[in-house]
Amino acid sequence: MKKLFALLFFGLFIGRANAQTDSISSKILTKAETEEFFTTAFKKKYLINFPIFRAYAYTDKSGKYYVALTESADTVNKQKDTVNYTIKAFNFKVDKTATLKKWEINDFRTPNVKGEEKEESIWFWTKYCEFNDIDNDGLIDPIIIYGTFGTEGYTDGRAKIILYYKGQKTAIRHQNSALDPSRKTQVDLTFYSLPAKIQDHVKELMNKMVTNKHAIFPTDYTGKMEKKVTQIGN
Repeated sequence: MKKLFALLFFGLFIGRANAQTDSISSKILTKAETEEFFTTAFKKKYLINFPIFRAYAYTDKSGKYYVALTESADTVNKQKDTVNYTIKAFNFKVDKTATLKKWEINDFRTPNVKGEEKEESIWFWTKYCEFNDIDNDGLIDPIIIYGTFGTEGYTDGRAKIILYYKGQKTAIRHQNSALDPSRKTQVDLTFYSLPAKIQDHVKELMNKMVTNKHAIFPTDYTGKMEKKVTQIGN
């Protein structure tokens, strides 16, 4: 009898685990899927005024969500690349009765000072944006990464990593520079209260940014982060 009960309990546990795994998913929306959800009326209602560069949908144990990454697309440069002065991201939770905006991200390139251009453009670095359940708690942990081009491209541009954990926003803000004294990374204190698995994952993304020459972090930045330093420089 005990053996039968143990087998039934084990089967129930596996079933629940599989159900939880099956309930977690995320994907990039096609153009048609994006237009189906983000209709003209919907965009007008929620003040989504910029073109949607990319949209995502994800589902976890808390419900279903849609995300739109939008960029202002102000002009085109000599290299025929789109130049954005402003970006916005939107996250919506959807159920059978209502749509609720959960969070919004707004940022912009550094404005020109006395005609001198500090940054050319700002855009979402979708190569690094993720919607995964990093710590296996049944909830997606959205990571949005974006950055700017300075006068020397990535070398003197900025990068920002934004992560939402159980609804709480945590950010890492970074200024690239070829000069050691000008290279700075600011880490929100809340980052160090995140599960170790999530902290390690973000550090891996930072390492990828370095490998891809999209970021130049201060010397031994990972070691300083292990010590929970919030203002990291050389």
